[in-house]
Amino acid sequence: MTFNLTILGSGSATPVLNRHTTAQALTIEGDYFLIDCGEGTQYRLMENHLRPGRLKYIFISHLHGDHYFGLVPLLSSLNLSGRTDDLWLFGPRGLWEIITVQFRYSDTKLNYPIHFQETDPSKPQLIFDHPNVQVETIPLQHRIDCTGFLFREKGRKRKLIAEKLPADLPVSYYRQLKDGHDILDERGQVLYSVGAYTLPAPRPRSYAFCSDTRYNEAMFDQIRGVDLLYHEASFLDDMEALSEKYFHSTARQAALTARQVGAGRLLIGHFSSRYKVTDDFLTQARTVFPETYLAMEGETMEINSQTTEERN
Repeated sequence: MTFNLTILGSGSATPVLNRHTTAQALTIEGDYFLIDCGEGTQYRLMENHLRPGRLKYIFISHLHGDHYFGLVPLLSSLNLSGRTDDLWLFGPRGLWEIITVQFRYSDTKLNYPIHFQETDPSKPQLIFDHPNVQVETIPLQHRIDCTGFLFREKGRKRKLIAEKLPADLPVSYYRQLKDGHDILDERGQVLYSVGAYTLPAPRPRSYAFCSDTRYNEAMFDQIRGVDLLYHEASFLDDMEALSEKYFHSTARQAALTARQVGAGRLLIGHFSSRYKVTDDFLTQARTVFPETYLAMEGETMEINSQTTEERN
């Protein structure tokens, strides 16, 4: 099952050429999960060959403009394109009011239903139960109410050992074996055993999106052992005092978080416009957590599960 993350925007609030505001697209078995929606996100989707019309689920972390100013234009474009399918929207208190006010004064009537669920910034909550994944909120520490999102894949099926399977094996047997059931004859004797014809299911994968936040040990237990951690890294060490003042994090603090929670890999972004290049972010973070990568716009990262031994 696909579990891929595409970076649509990795900048912070002030515009910088070739660095757009925060937005990410998580693709899980053909379903798109849009995480934050900075200005121009609908263009980023098209540039990355992700059809906006296939969006079903949108998650907004907080109401600073660089994380949601692209939402109303996206919803409007979906309407103009003739969308009728339901859309699920998760976000903070006030977001629905902002959307409805803008549509009211532009006399826009949506032809598709939006199911809005308000997030609670004070505690972790399971907000969505999808056939393939569960989504929890992560309380963050920012200047205004802000939540991250934790995507946990549900248990996957066992893997068939293709070279061992008889050519005439009925397709229905495949399904039973992958579900972990032995194939029995009419007398209850084992014809094909799960242990002989399948491999154990891969460990479920996980992705934590930690939007704007200062270094926050309160969230460590919730995201412990996550396969991929995105953590904002607005500043370098030279501006740590400014970072603390505005409730942001440095690259080193993001890396310390990844090390403390035992993450598989760390992805850093939300780079301040004060920095024209981002090489030093990677250098500083990797001194603490070597498996750190920059959130590079247009790049897609496959999220893989790793055992504790592989991480060590």
